[in-house]
Amino acid sequence: MKSLMMKGNEAIAESAIRAGCRLYFGYPITPQSEIAEYMARRLPEVGGTFLQTESEIATVNMVYGAACTGKRVMTSTSSPGFSLMQEGISYIAGAELPCVFANIARGGPGLGDIQPAQSDYFQATKGGGHGDYHLIVLAPSTLQEAVDLTQLAFDLADEYRNPVLILADGMIGQMMEPVVLPPMRDISSLPDHSEWTLTGTSGRRPHRIAAFNIDPHGLEEMNRRYQEKYKRIKQKEQRWEEYEVEGAKYLLIGYGTIGRILKSVVDNLRGKKIPAGLFRPITLWPFPYQRLREIAEDVEFVFVVEMSAGQMVEDVLLAVEGKAPVHFYGRMGGVVPTPEEILLAFERLRR
Repeated sequence: MKSLMMKGNEAIAESAIRAGCRLYFGYPITPQSEIAEYMARRLPEVGGTFLQTESEIATVNMVYGAACTGKRVMTSTSSPGFSLMQEGISYIAGAELPCVFANIARGGPGLGDIQPAQSDYFQATKGGGHGDYHLIVLAPSTLQEAVDLTQLAFDLADEYRNPVLILADGMIGQMMEPVVLPPMRDISSLPDHSEWTLTGTSGRRPHRIAAFNIDPHGLEEMNRRYQEKYKRIKQKEQRWEEYEVEGAKYLLIGYGTIGRILKSVVDNLRGKKIPAGLFRPITLWPFPYQRLREIAEDVEFVFVVEMSAGQMVEDVLLAVEGKAPVHFYGRMGGVVPTPEEILLAFERLRR
C-alpha cells in the first residue's frame, strides 16, 4: 500500500476519520492543535461535524452529549486541557459511553511548557477524575502505531462502551514519518448501538443514560458492573512489545517516545555484546503486569526510563515483585533524554 509522509497529529486525525469518526469537538492547545485544524478542514468533506468550543469543559460535555447518540466521537487536547476535562470524563465513564480522547502531553505541572513529556501517566492510568473508573490507555511509539491504535481505540470504545485515551506526547504529535493509512470504514458497518442510544422515542420506550444513582445500593450495583467490565478488559486487552528480550540479562522499559529511543539503546548495547532487551507497554491501562513479571525473573536488573520524575516505574515495581532490582532514570519539564545519556546512566548501573 502507498505510504504518505504525515505529521503525527494529522495522522491521528485522518485515522480517526477513516475509523468512522464524524463528530469532533475541541479547543486549541499546543502541541495538539493540528488535530483540530485537520478536523476542521477534513470533516466537512466526509459529511462530519467539527465544532470549536469555548473551553475544554465545554468540549468534554459536548463529547458526552454526542456519545449518547452512539456515533463515533472524539476530542483531542494537551495536558492542562485534559486536566480541565476530568469531571466530564468521570461522567462519561459512569454513563458507559464510547468515545476517544487524545492527549498529546506536554511538560507540567501547571501551565508547564509545550515540550514533550510523560508526566500525565498517573492521571491517565489511575483515573484523573472522581470515582472507581478506568480509561483504556494506548501509547504509540511511532506514527504508524498512532494510526493503528487510533483505529483500535474506536473499536475498543464501542466493544466495551468505555472511553479510550490515546496518550502520546509532543514529539509524537509534531514529528513527521511515512505512514500507511487504512481504508475508509463503511459507516453503515459500524457497531449497532440502537438498544441504548438517545435518538428520539418515536415508536419505542425511552432509553435512559445516567452516571448516577442516588440509591447507594443501586450505585453500588452500577459500580459492580463497571468492575466486571474492567476485569474483562484486563484479561483480553493487554498489549506490549518485546525487543531482543530472548537471553537478555538487562531489561530496559519505556513507553511511547522513550520506547523508540530505548530501542536504539538496546541496538547499541547488543552491538557491544551486552545482552539487553526492551519491554514496551502499549496499553498503559491495562498494564501488562503478568508478562513483565515473567521476563523479570531472568534478568539481573530492570532499568526504567521516562520523561517524568517516575510514574510508570510504580507499575513496573508492582509487576516485578522484587524478582529483580528496578532502577529509574528520568528527565522532566519537557526535556527528552538522548540515547547517549541513557547509555551512560545504564553503564553506571553495570559497574
